Formats: sequence, C-alpha cells, structure tokens
Amino acid sequence: MTHTPAASSGVSRRSFQASLLAMAAVPFAAKAADGNPVLVGIDGEFGLQNSTSAQSIELGVRIAVDQINAAGGVLRGRPLQIVTKDHRSIPARGIRNIAEFAAMPELVALFGGRFSPVVIEQLPALKQVKIPFLAVWSAADAIVDNSSNPNYAFRLSLRDGLAMPFMLDKVAKRGFERVGLLLTNTAWGRSNRAAVEKYAASHAVPRVVGTAWYNWQERSLVDKYHKLLASGSRAILLVANDDEAAILVKEVAALPKARQVPILSHWGVTGGKFFDEAGPALNEVDFSVIQTFSFFQARPAPLARFMATARKFGIRRIEDIESPVGVAHAYDMAHILAKAIDVAGAADRAAVRNALERVRLHDGLVKRYAPPFTSTRHEALGPDELLMARYRQDGAIVPV
Repeated sequence: MTHTPAASSGVSRRSFQASLLAMAAVPFAAKAADGNPVLVGIDGEFGLQNSTSAQSIELGVRIAVDQINAAGGVLRGRPLQIVTKDHRSIPARGIRNIAEFAAMPELVALFGGRFSPVVIEQLPALKQVKIPFLAVWSAADAIVDNSSNPNYAFRLSLRDGLAMPFMLDKVAKRGFERVGLLLTNTAWGRSNRAAVEKYAASHAVPRVVGTAWYNWQERSLVDKYHKLLASGSRAILLVANDDEAAILVKEVAALPKARQVPILSHWGVTGGKFFDEAGPALNEVDFSVIQTFSFFQARPAPLARFMATARKFGIRRIEDIESPVGVAHAYDMAHILAKAIDVAGAADRAAVRNALERVRLHDGLVKRYAPPFTSTRHEALGPDELLMARYRQDGAIVPV
C-alpha cells in the first residue's frame, strides 16, 4: 500500500510474467489424499525493514488455523497448513511468488500483504492462475474492482473509496473547510485521489485546496507541507506509510504551533515502526489515523476466544498486538475461508472461490458477517466499521 522501487517497463514486466506463469496457467484442483494438509499461502513484505504488516497478517492466520485444526480441520479431518513467501514490497518478487504458489496443487487460497502497488502489479498473474486472493490489508479499490469475471479477489479490509470520504467527513465535522492532500506517488496514492474527486463531486465542504505528491525515499516532506499551508489548507489528509509519516511528524513538530495543522492519516502508518520512528514528536502533533477495528472496542465473547489462542503465540494482552488491523482481518478471513472450503466440499480453487460467495454467516472478531461476501459484493467491510484512532503514549493505537 505504499512505495515500491522503480519497476521495469510494462512490456518487459509482461514478458517476465508470461515466462514465470507458463507452467502454472492451467487451472486445476488440489487432489491431495484425505488427511493430507490443505495449503493456504501468505504473500507479504516479510523482509522489508521495520515493517510489521506481513507478520501481523501471519499471526492472525496462525491463530485462526490453530483454532480450526483443533476443531478438526476442514473437509472432515484435513488440517490447514500455512506457506509464506516474501516479496519485500518488490512487484517482480510478488509476481514470481504467484507462480510458485500456483505450482502447489494443494494450495487453495492466497492472503496478500499491505502494499497495493505490489498487488496491482500482481493482478494479471492472479487472474491467470485463478487462485482465490484474500486482501486483508491492501486498500486500493482496483484490487477488487478489477473487471474479472469470475472475480477471484475478496477483501476483508479498508478500501480507499471508503477511507477518504470518511476522513473528509471528519475534517468537516471538526470545522475545517479547506483541506490539503499529501499523497504518495503510487497506485495507492492515485486510488485515494480518485476517491477524493468522487467525494468532491457531491460535497462542497471541505474543499480540497491543494495536492502535493511525494516519491519513494524522499527524506523531507516539509516543503510539500508548507505548499499545502500556502494554498489555504487548515487540515491535511496524509496517504503514507510509517517511514514517510515519521519524517513528516518530526518536521511538523519542529515548526511553531501557528504553523501546525491537524493531520488525518490513512492506515499505512500502522504497518510498521511509525511510533518508534516518530518518537516524542508524535506527542507534539495533532495526528490521527483511520482504522476498521480496535481491540479496545471488541465484543467480549469473540475477543475471549481470540485471546485464549493468542496466548500460545506470546500475546498476553491486547497492547502486545502490533499492527492490530492486520491481525484481526487475517484472523476473521482465515475462519471464513475454512467455512468456504467445507461449503465447497473439496480443496479445489474454483469451488472455493464460488463457496466464498455462499458462506452465510460468520460471527467474527471484527464483526458479525451475514454474509461475508456475495456474488455481487466481494468487500466484507463497510462504512459502519470505520473509526479514527490515535497513538497512546505507550504506542497502543486507541479509538478517538
């Protein structure tokens, strides 16, 4: 959902995809013998320095899988088994990983990581191999709105088309009539800009008075911040991840109070070591971040079930959970996937895809899904789940 190193040309990338996927292009069913594991993949940014998002997704999946297997697994006794691969936020690695996952006959679905630009580059490969793709963090609208029929992408996560209107409404409710956008120059940033333009077509307030774009590895954002202030911005919507956001927070904290305006951030900042990187400066800035879920507001019974198993993985209290939305989303999605596998009656990718649209109910950690997905809706979350949060002095992300 953030920056990626510069990619090769579209032609060379298509050639690269074609060569990697040649052996995996033919759809097939998983045909392991009864009792053999059913494989679930996780493709994420495990090796990216200071990132915690892939690890949080894996933790959520592992807690759910532990519960599912303890209850008998799927398909009358087959355990789920997790396979992970690291793309380090590099699209070419992600494309290669898709081919390797597709070559595993027992693999029935694939969880994706945080970075929308990586997933968008992977979409042609995902369409070709026809593996159910479960987006539990990446928010770009195009991941699910991908013009595929049948559509193999399912999202239990925030999407930009919900995030930006929600934050703009919050800006208006706080009385700020003019807002500036500070966006990453990636597919994720452009997805958010499109969501703002759609919102502006039917809302006079707040008015977007300036947009500033930054590129990966920029070491200062304060000039762009000053540009937005000069345009009349009285609040700023930020689309960034932990590293760039920490740079901005430290720079803004060093300014006179009269030059500081509220910053409402997309949730990429929560996928890494933002709190540590920003340091004491975070206490000096009016900084809030959108979320879809807070463990501090979870319903008691689902939270108790989750924590009973999470303790096996070193989680003693909810404050121990890094990147909480990744954990919660992945946990719920893994349980929904297990139900879909049983509805399908076989570890078959196409059957599981169809069954994901037919799971009728799951009483999850984030919400009660009734149903999670349908044939016309591959988004499990909606505006009712959205909230703004802040970092507490101990680093916990708590609702405003």
